Amino acid sequence: MTNAPGQAARRTSGSEGPAAEAPLPERKGERTRRRILTAARRKFAEVGYERATIRAIAAEADVDKSSVIQYFGSKQNLFREAVHWQIPHDELTTSDPGHTVENRLRGMLDTWAADPDGPMAVLLRTSMTSDEAAELLRRHMTAEVTDHIAAGIDAPDARLRAALFSAIMMGVAAQRYLLHLPDLAEADVEDIARITTPLLRSLVAPDA
Repeated sequence: MTNAPGQAARRTSGSEGPAAEAPLPERKGERTRRRILTAARRKFAEVGYERATIRAIAAEADVDKSSVIQYFGSKQNLFREAVHWQIPHDELTTSDPGHTVENRLRGMLDTWAADPDGPMAVLLRTSMTSDEAAELLRRHMTAEVTDHIAAGIDAPDARLRAALFSAIMMGVAAQRYLLHLPDLAEADVEDIARITTPLLRSLVAPDA
């Protein structure tokens, strides 16, 4: 799961051989926008949604306050973009439900929630102190996780199973990376995956 935009490419031709592709340099406006988003995630993670101000975020990004408004319009819009994340479902899905579950679990443990300034971790952290962030997390988890997982479950109570799958994943992430409960925070990823994968698989593919 990344927030990085794809790189544009251009074709160049010469007197010899076919045209070759070369990456276009990132435009100044794109660099500024990304710098603001990175600064916003750090500030939201540090002080929470309510206490973070556009002025403080602008200072963190080394830009004028007007630039933040120009690119994002409001703190609410900036927050939504800064903490937006997507799960690459197609990349994680295999013909083996157990492998698919393990892919999802390892993706969360190794990357998505592990980065303290990453979109998922920041949204999790701010949801603990902000009603607006909590509502955004509820909507996003339902659309990005529960809806998608439930659609692939061929068993009774598919949505409840998907919701429990999501709850376990988010519970592991919160207790390991936000609350730093020692038994989870100090555990090896291999051990977490070994014990948790069969449980998660039993929820989404009980007959497999």
